[in-house]
Amino acid sequence: MLELAAANLLSPMVLFFVLGLIAALARVDLSFPEAIAKGLALYLIVAIGFKGGASLAGHGLDAGLVLALLAGFLLSALLPVIAFALLRLTTALPAVEAAAVAAHYGSISIVTFVAATQAVTSLGLTFEGYMVAVAAVMEAPAIVTALILARRGGGASDGETDWREVALNSSIVLLGGAFAIGVITGEEGLATVAPFMIDPFQGVLCLFLLDMGLVAGRGLVANARFLGPRVVAFGCYMPLVSALITALFVPFIGLSPGGAALLITLSASASYIAVPAAMRLALPEARPSIYLTLSLGVTFPFNLTVGIPLYVALGGWFT
Repeated sequence: MLELAAANLLSPMVLFFVLGLIAALARVDLSFPEAIAKGLALYLIVAIGFKGGASLAGHGLDAGLVLALLAGFLLSALLPVIAFALLRLTTALPAVEAAAVAAHYGSISIVTFVAATQAVTSLGLTFEGYMVAVAAVMEAPAIVTALILARRGGGASDGETDWREVALNSSIVLLGGAFAIGVITGEEGLATVAPFMIDPFQGVLCLFLLDMGLVAGRGLVANARFLGPRVVAFGCYMPLVSALITALFVPFIGLSPGGAALLITLSASASYIAVPAAMRLALPEARPSIYLTLSLGVTFPFNLTVGIPLYVALGGWFT
């Protein structure tokens, strides 16, 4: 695990993230145009979805896929309840903001997932291609759970929630659509687009993580006053709680060590693309300066540096 941690810390992806983080903290005048940043994110979502669908086409439908999808759905729906309870017990956040934060820790970070796939591959481990489908399934249930928690806590507005906007979030649609295209076209289709989908992938990921480092650093500088020690601590220990709970599911699903590591990583990651967009719409009372800075500025770098090596080790131990 220590060897993997060292290798992960010295990987180009993590070092580019650190570069962006340092540049932002030093207030260097460096930024990506918004259109380019969105383009990089779209590329990563399409590439990972397409490759996962092509892998599934060669694997076929079986009980392992069904169990993994069911586990992902249940984890995404239940982890926000645990996160909400911990936040209410250990911090002074009101119910609506605790619910908004909790949603992020039930949903997933697709970039953390991609980084974990690179770590697993570097060890020579294989993983089930349908893990991308599990990632897609874990996007939305956490949002629904968070809205229920906010309303039961009495903190949410009485405005009508646009469920269509929540369910048809662009990242969910794009990931699921690319996955479906991969299933339809199979490995032959993947070979056709390999020069675009496979060869440039890691380079694009480096650029995206550079931009994420810049965003995270600026968020930490601008919103430090909103993040008390207990809230910051939550951003570090909640991924570990989620990872341990998920590891207990692993022996009953039948995943490979690589697949188990990815499922644990998905549960331990925190969304900073799909859920913030949904929370801004559904819970406008919640402050993005808290939930977005916590997920992107605290949990994301924690997972890149410390979390992923631990999750890979957990995947091996529990299988």
